[in-house]
Amino acid sequence: MNNAGFQISLDLYGRLCVVIGGEDEAAHKTGLLLDVGAKVTVVNPALNVELRKLTAAGKVLHRGRRFRSTDTQGAFVVLNTLPDDSDLAKSLRDLSETERFLVWSIDQPELSNFMMPALVRRGALRMAISTGGASPALAGTLRRNGEEIFDEEFERYLDWLGELRKDVQANEPSMAKRRERLKAAVEGFRLAGTVEYPAAWMAQKASSDS
Repeated sequence: MNNAGFQISLDLYGRLCVVIGGEDEAAHKTGLLLDVGAKVTVVNPALNVELRKLTAAGKVLHRGRRFRSTDTQGAFVVLNTLPDDSDLAKSLRDLSETERFLVWSIDQPELSNFMMPALVRRGALRMAISTGGASPALAGTLRRNGEEIFDEEFERYLDWLGELRKDVQANEPSMAKRRERLKAAVEGFRLAGTVEYPAAWMAQKASSDS
């Protein structure tokens, strides 16, 4: 049985986070951390174009060398994006126990103490998708489908809900009426759809049923 984990959201605003690696995956994770206000240090001898731009703009601190254990001092989260270094992932997992930080190593859940779900992002919406490690590819497909479903109109609608909530809280003294207005603003919203399965699964299903 796959371990689905316990889903939470971390408040990383102003906290030190370390990203190990310098290629596309490191740049992607760095962008996610910056979006939530984290202080990011990237450790790797070389950086891709995107990370070099972030470093030049002063948005991240770059340590242009291989990882050292002292790089985790004061860190809240460490993201290791180097998939082929199991020794590094093992040392990070051990170090996290003594230094008390959270660590994630790409493609090595057994050497991580938290998981990174696929994330649907549209405006203020954040929808995490995890298959418990059964199929990261499916999680990625669901993420892309989700971002198509939650379109620009949904983003405008969510912004309107946020402004409405602020207005109601500021100008409606009755708690009951506040709840009534906010509930009315989402009544009628419904997510509807169908699931289309791939040919490989349909063939397997037909074989099993025969």
